[in-house]
Amino acid sequence: MATCYRHPSRETGVSCSNCGRPICPDCMTTTRVGMRCPDCARQRTKVKRMRDMAAVPQVTYALIAINVVVFLTEGSGAFSISGGGGPSGTVFNEGALIGSLPGVPELGVAHGQWWRIITGGFLHESLLHIGFNMYILYILGRMLEPALGRLKFGVIYGVALLTGSLGALLVSPHAVTVGASGAVFGIMGAAAVEMRARKIPVMQSGIGGLILINLVISFTLSGISWGGHVGGLIGGALVAFLLQQGEQRRAQALAFAACAVIAAAAVAGSIASAKANEAEAPGAASSTGPEP
Repeated sequence: MATCYRHPSRETGVSCSNCGRPICPDCMTTTRVGMRCPDCARQRTKVKRMRDMAAVPQVTYALIAINVVVFLTEGSGAFSISGGGGPSGTVFNEGALIGSLPGVPELGVAHGQWWRIITGGFLHESLLHIGFNMYILYILGRMLEPALGRLKFGVIYGVALLTGSLGALLVSPHAVTVGASGAVFGIMGAAAVEMRARKIPVMQSGIGGLILINLVISFTLSGISWGGHVGGLIGGALVAFLLQQGEQRRAQALAFAACAVIAAAAVAGSIASAKANEAEAPGAASSTGPEP
């Protein structure tokens, strides 16, 4: 039996309808939305107006614009539908994520090119590749950014991009990996966490099905960095959960600090993984091809 958070010696089966902390009869305050603890009862209910919910998702549009602009600088090879030849411009060659490539010295994250951990998430192999990623980002961003706010949405996207790069380097350190897929999977994971917190069935909402379909595609089709997808998904869901807990426990600064620690750990892990696999030979010659 749980005990009251203000009176540890008193057992209770009632929890605050707002924060979920157990409360005894002396601490219960009856409201229109159920029993609340003394702390939550003193708070004014935050009202969200329709015009606020319809606010322009500025971070989402900015991220889409950045990805499109970077894509336009990759060279003519990127403008194929499915990426047959693949981009080969300077921006792509210097920014694509790769841990190391045996026989090619001074190339990759293992040789100090740490920026590839970030820039690889803004490069794409083809029109189909960027089109699919930006469409999913647009749909989820319009739904999630107004609900979470610009700062939280941006933090989720950024950390998911880094954890996606870590996943890609752990699974395929010698393959060239590009795409915003890791960050987009992170937004999917965050959406699932947010819906679960709001008592919305994840599978019935369509987010659960979207995640499952994309995971199946990631594991069944060749040339796709499933490590980046899974890494981004885990990172986005974890950050969303931490930010959610920080809001409930009034510890937002601590939650953001935890997100910063995850981001730093992802970068450090990516560098360590690239260096650890530096001496290994690639599994096949085709492994150096771009992976969406």
